Amino acid sequence: MCGLAGFFRNPGTPERSNHEPWLQAMGQAIVHRGPDAGAIYLDDRIGLCHRRLSILDLSDAGTQPMVSTSGRYVIVFNGEIYNFAQLRRELEQQGVVFHTRTDTEVLLELYERRGEACLERLNGMFAFAIWDRQGGELFMARDRLGKKPLYYWFGEGQLAFASEIKALLELPFFRPALRPDAVKDFFAYQYVPDPKTIYQDVFKLEPGCWLKTDGLNTITGRYWELSFHPLVGRSVGQIEDELFGLIDEAVCQRMISDVPLGAFLSGGVDSSAVVGLMAGHAPRPVTTCAIGFDSERFDEVHYARQVAQQFGTDHHEFTVRDNVAERLESIARYFDEPFADASFVPTWFVSQLARQQVTVALAGDGGDENFAGYSKYQTDAVENRLRSLVPGTLRHHLLPPLAGIAGCFRHTLTNKAQTLMETLAQEPDTGFFMSNCFFRQSVWDRLVTPEFAASTRDYDPADVTRKHYREAPADDHLSRILYTDIKTYLPGDILVKVDRMSMANSLETRAPLLDYRVVEYAASIPAGLKLRGKEGKAILKSSFRRLLPDDILYRKKMGFSVPLAQWLRREIRPLADELLTDPEGGLARCFDMGEVKKLWQSHLDGNDRHTQELWSMVAFALWWRNYGGHLA
Repeated sequence: MCGLAGFFRNPGTPERSNHEPWLQAMGQAIVHRGPDAGAIYLDDRIGLCHRRLSILDLSDAGTQPMVSTSGRYVIVFNGEIYNFAQLRRELEQQGVVFHTRTDTEVLLELYERRGEACLERLNGMFAFAIWDRQGGELFMARDRLGKKPLYYWFGEGQLAFASEIKALLELPFFRPALRPDAVKDFFAYQYVPDPKTIYQDVFKLEPGCWLKTDGLNTITGRYWELSFHPLVGRSVGQIEDELFGLIDEAVCQRMISDVPLGAFLSGGVDSSAVVGLMAGHAPRPVTTCAIGFDSERFDEVHYARQVAQQFGTDHHEFTVRDNVAERLESIARYFDEPFADASFVPTWFVSQLARQQVTVALAGDGGDENFAGYSKYQTDAVENRLRSLVPGTLRHHLLPPLAGIAGCFRHTLTNKAQTLMETLAQEPDTGFFMSNCFFRQSVWDRLVTPEFAASTRDYDPADVTRKHYREAPADDHLSRILYTDIKTYLPGDILVKVDRMSMANSLETRAPLLDYRVVEYAASIPAGLKLRGKEGKAILKSSFRRLLPDDILYRKKMGFSVPLAQWLRREIRPLADELLTDPEGGLARCFDMGEVKKLWQSHLDGNDRHTQELWSMVAFALWWRNYGGHLA
């Protein structure tokens, strides 16, 4: 696992002397991603830098930037190619002689022979850039699901790119500006969806896509798309067997490492299945790590302990107590964009715990998006049934005024009734957005300043959800919203959280449930086998009854939740007080701080209705404190 960065200088742009310090500074900004080694490549057209976390072939031979045997291509690569041994054998049969045991060299030689078509052969998590010294062309690509990040910027005759935006901030010619519609996106989703970033002219290369440029002309393309066309001719038993086999193979592939390897273990279905399969392949006890909370409502460490005992793992635990406030600011600094999924805090702690034992950890990410595991899918199914009972004309004209009446009362039941009626008045795609929006429109309208409202008046964050929902290659509603989450929530939230928090601790994480073959197979399973009534991940659970006990498979889902309302009132209250009342901070750029203070005081008085909005504002203000000074 590594970090990469670089910049491309067009012919004719003003000569800039001594680029080497710029590259060194970019590498230093992401040193946490690769503390084992760092190097640069520089010629008259391009600068590349790389930071290495050694996983395979720990010798210096694996140092990047790496030049191909022919001398034509130079690569910087972040990630792992799990099928590199097979690809290496095929290339050796074609006469290729390898000088290292790395997947980097395999990828580089494969690209030299197949060009962008090499992407179709890769099974892994990756972001890479390859410079063609002869053709004067830069090629960049990102893995199918977006497990590894890649940002790029165009401006002033330059293109720059990096694993994290903080590396771009080291370039003297990079002067970012805030993107108002991305701010609105953030408060709606808790993150900024691809391909946008919080900065104007900075973009994420989307998952499953590539980019090619000679510095003057740039083209992009997509090499992978997910289809939800259903399986035919399979019994439920056959699906269970095939699914189990695919996941088992994916786990086995991800256990290849020249450094200590372990797993995150929450005691939920996904991580427990991964650990159980690892135990079947490992020659010694698997190292597992779990995080607990003081609050019984959020603590599930006893489930993790149960699974650890079943499979005889070398188990380690850590409890998050009063250490949140002292670490929150430093942890949040690893996010170059505002990010408000509060589970990043326990993810940081479990990554820190794991890094004390191992360098690579397998995780259960992807199970919920692939197999409809989140409770929001169950809620959505109920809402859709109710929606179908009310004619469209009545829904559009009767429910909004009734919701307005319900909103006049300050009671939990009337608040829920208001939200439900507002959602039912919409079409299914917009309703799904509204049910899962983290910043109510009524709160936004109350807080936003007239100036900022004017700059975003013509933009609706729901357009992101509607776009993917309507483009989904699927015939049923559940598959469409699963596709939407795989395109948005998974790469924008879950994978960003895991990548940043693990890499902050120089830990590589691997997700077998996001093997693209597992994802494609899951997409082909009929929706009715994923969500059965109130039971999410039904087919995944039945597949793993041969490995896991029912009290693990069928217990109530908790997720990686945190006691957020309690944190705001207790552990981080001094910090929240400071951020939510600062007239010069980031929030003042878009919100009326007098109204923010009223909302905050209401929370301190015991009203939890706006916990999520307040946390989102704390997260935005923290990001601004760290990075707002760079804005033009």
